Amino acid sequence: MSTIELAGGGPVTPDHRDISPATGQQKGYIVLTAEERAKGFVRSVRHDYVHQKCGTLTRMAKSIAETYARDPSFYNGTFCVGCRGHFPLAEFRWDGTDEAVGS
Repeated sequence: MSTIELAGGGPVTPDHRDISPATGQQKGYIVLTAEERAKGFVRSVRHDYVHQKCGTLTRMAKSIAETYARDPSFYNGTFCVGCRGHFPLAEFRWDGTDEAVGS
């Protein structure tokens, strides 16, 4: 059984990384399965982060937030709603902290 799926529960598709011109977001984002996330978290579940370059706060879906909490090194980049693009994790801090996303 796979330990990954798309946010929302669907299977990972070859086109999941296609970018929507309207939003700048991918068609789908890979997350750990609910079963894998239910094994527990190594970090607190946090939903909000700030892009240090533009100062915009982004809120992520629960399944993505729980994937970060279960495995902080799962992702190497994330999305900024202000810039409408994907950037390295080093450019983001958890809201209200100086802690880098993914650390």
